[in-house]
Amino acid sequence: MTALVAPAARRRFVVGEASVPALARGAQLRFDPSRGRWVLLVPERVLVPDDIAVEVLRLCDGARSVGDMADALAGRYAAPRAEILADIAEMLQELVNSGFLIEPTEKQP
Repeated sequence: MTALVAPAARRRFVVGEASVPALARGAQLRFDPSRGRWVLLVPERVLVPDDIAVEVLRLCDGARSVGDMADALAGRYAAPRAEILADIAEMLQELVNSGFLIEPTEKQP
């Protein structure tokens, strides 16, 4: 009997400080001029993230860890790093669970 393994684009993970999230295959963060705001596009779905979520999603490049993102945002907004880390980890986990984000097995260019 062969075990079924989800393709990398569908593999779920638990978001932690060392996680390195990236947009899943087929997902795109784009500015939509007709809506006047950023949207996260995936096949047959559109997510309209708030401004803070857009800032976090723009950092999900497959190269930065969640800890690196927390550092950048804590510096940018002069907010406590621990609070930012907890908030973005929770948000990113929801996006992972929904299939919008993956953790690449290889570094992306």
